[in-house]
Amino acid sequence: MRRFHDLPLAHRPMATVFRLSDLRRRVRPVFFSRAELNQLLSLYSRQVMRGEWRDYAIDQHDGAALFSVFRHTQESALYTVVKTATGAGRPGDFMLLSGRRRLASGAALADVLSGLKRQVTLSVEAGGRR
Repeated sequence: MRRFHDLPLAHRPMATVFRLSDLRRRVRPVFFSRAELNQLLSLYSRQVMRGEWRDYAIDQHDGAALFSVFRHTQESALYTVVKTATGAGRPGDFMLLSGRRRLASGAALADVLSGLKRQVTLSVEAGGRR
């Protein structure tokens, strides 16, 4: 049996050609707009002044952008606001998570942030830090 490199050049199989557009991810990247970031950072700065939150992170995953807030850098996120891609069959474009638990969802960031403000108010009224 002859090996591949022993075959004459004319008899070697050609390389497979792929379109780069076929290999790229089909999911469009999702980002927070400047207005959305202003809303998120405004709430974050108020909570920092109260001493409740200490750090935040902005992440991007396939079809979602995440804004997470932390009490301490080494801990897991207290709350995460998720912006999902539109038309993905999800109940809303924004979700508020605490760990893996969904606290609120809605089509507008203001709807989700009102749920976050309620959670923050409840934790402050219950005796401060959770």
